[in-house]
Amino acid sequence: MKRILLFLATNIAILIVLSIALSLLGVDSLLAENGVDLDMRALLIFAAVFGMGGSFISLAISKWSAKRMTGARVIGQPANDVERWLVQTVGHQAQAAGIGMPEVAVFPSDAPNAFATGARRDRALVAVSTGLLRQMRRDEIEAVLAHEVSHVANGDMITLTLIQGVVNTFVLFFSRVIGHYVDRVVFKNERGHGIAYFVTSIVAQLVLGILASILVLWFSRQREFRADAGGARLAGAPSMIGALERLQRGARQPLPEQMAAFGVSGQTGGGLKRLFTTHPSLEERIEALKRNL
Repeated sequence: MKRILLFLATNIAILIVLSIALSLLGVDSLLAENGVDLDMRALLIFAAVFGMGGSFISLAISKWSAKRMTGARVIGQPANDVERWLVQTVGHQAQAAGIGMPEVAVFPSDAPNAFATGARRDRALVAVSTGLLRQMRRDEIEAVLAHEVSHVANGDMITLTLIQGVVNTFVLFFSRVIGHYVDRVVFKNERGHGIAYFVTSIVAQLVLGILASILVLWFSRQREFRADAGGARLAGAPSMIGALERLQRGARQPLPEQMAAFGVSGQTGGGLKRLFTTHPSLEERIEALKRNL
């Protein structure tokens, strides 16, 4: 809750600073001189409500949607020794990390993978695939669980969602400013909004959205390094390194696109493609852990 309040305060502060900056830079006056009847403050509020609102809704239903997208089955009463061990292990790690006990689930997938999600650190969800349970040793599974518990302890799901909300706000705001300016100044439309506004706004939103996603995905990659380091603290560096090496050798099957950023193993790539990936390469992650041994 503190993290959410902090980001709300930060977002409001950014909107206030942006509004003041636009006034000091004379943007309001420039638009007025060109006959651009745009209420910048009202647009800022609109962008914030819709930009942040979508992210909060996504965060609020994250556990519900994750279970349905992956077919994850929450372990209520453990049905066997493996499930009992999973619940006990996550419980011990959660206690060590200082968070509440997450729900523990298993989802059907031949590929080794796991994810964590949830709007609150004390009521999160940690899930592992059936393929991971079959293909990894227990010490490696423990390391993967520790990686996911570290995501929860770091508040990564909340932070990533809120960063997305902030950039959504700015994308919505600036795309409409650009569309409005082109419609009024370039095409001299004086009443309502013409086709130029809608086309320009859509194009600007696409371009700005791509640029904004680079920032969001950069954070997504950085949080993987932090979760690996947290997994190494909770389960031991050799086990964390062993788990990542096992993932290197295993068959890769990505999670559903909406869940890609939350898996222990996800989208990777080199060159320009790297800017649009959710995870660093496993080689980079292993090397980062080895440097800290």
